[in-house]
Amino acid sequence: MSFRIVAWLALACAASAAPAASPCGNSGGGSAARCESLSFDGRERTYRLYVPAHVAAAAPVLLVLHPALFNGATMEAITAGGFDRRADATGALIVYPDGIDQHWNDGREATAAARAHVDDVGFLRALVAALAVRYPLDPARIFASGFSNGGMMTLRLACEATDLFGGFVAVAASLGEELARQCHPQPARPVAIIDGTADPLVPYAGGSVGLFGSRGRVVGAEATFVLFSGLGGCSATDPQPGAGPGQPEIRVHRAGGCPAGINVALYEVRGGGHAWPGGARVSPQVILLRGSLSHAIDATDETWRFLGLEAAATHAPDSRGG
Repeated sequence: MSFRIVAWLALACAASAAPAASPCGNSGGGSAARCESLSFDGRERTYRLYVPAHVAAAAPVLLVLHPALFNGATMEAITAGGFDRRADATGALIVYPDGIDQHWNDGREATAAARAHVDDVGFLRALVAALAVRYPLDPARIFASGFSNGGMMTLRLACEATDLFGGFVAVAASLGEELARQCHPQPARPVAIIDGTADPLVPYAGGSVGLFGSRGRVVGAEATFVLFSGLGGCSATDPQPGAGPGQPEIRVHRAGGCPAGINVALYEVRGGGHAWPGGARVSPQVILLRGSLSHAIDATDETWRFLGLEAAATHAPDSRGG
């Protein structure tokens, strides 16, 4: 039996077992996140919202975007609720939106969401605006992160919505070829990419996406890093030996000579597969499909740190009621 057929069967098993069949599903683990919805562009759009017991007086907001075939609840589970726990200490709001039919229109023309002309950039803008009516958001600390299709959607926001979002972290993702040709953020913002070099679905060096190459093409991790470095006005790149002591499988590339407020980084996870590093452990069937899950780096920690969300905040009174 060929590798592609075995991998396809593994995908079917993984998808059938995932808690992602319905929008805004249950992430498990006793999450306090709640399901909400808003009407946008003739559709009822759903999302999960985690509100800490004490929301900051000027609250940061982090949108965390799920991979294809899953939903916001699954994304919360993939990160093992790590963003929720960190929000408790800083008063941030964490939002896990749902794509239409479990997909995002991330700019690749080969996707069903693109063919259906789903306006996900507009939806995510509207979602932040709706939250701003209810909570004291800090307009300078609105961020986006995502995994796979959600990571590519995050990179689309980094091209088209930098007037609203202040920073971006994309995991297991790079720019689609179409979007790379059209990406002109005004203004530029900090961008980080965390990608495995052995990703079988979104190739690190660029090329066709998906097991059968049917989901468009990407330019690759390093080309995405170089593009955002240039768009940010940076003059050089600086490969560094690792993310920390004893982590030889992590190589961090950082742009140099950047203007104040611009930071562009690529975390190269050597041998890493199509995964959220440091996230919830997965089954052998998923490893067969997606490659290894590295624990040499924690993508949740790195996202939080890169976006500056670890800073202490002044809290408003208990705001769980929304």
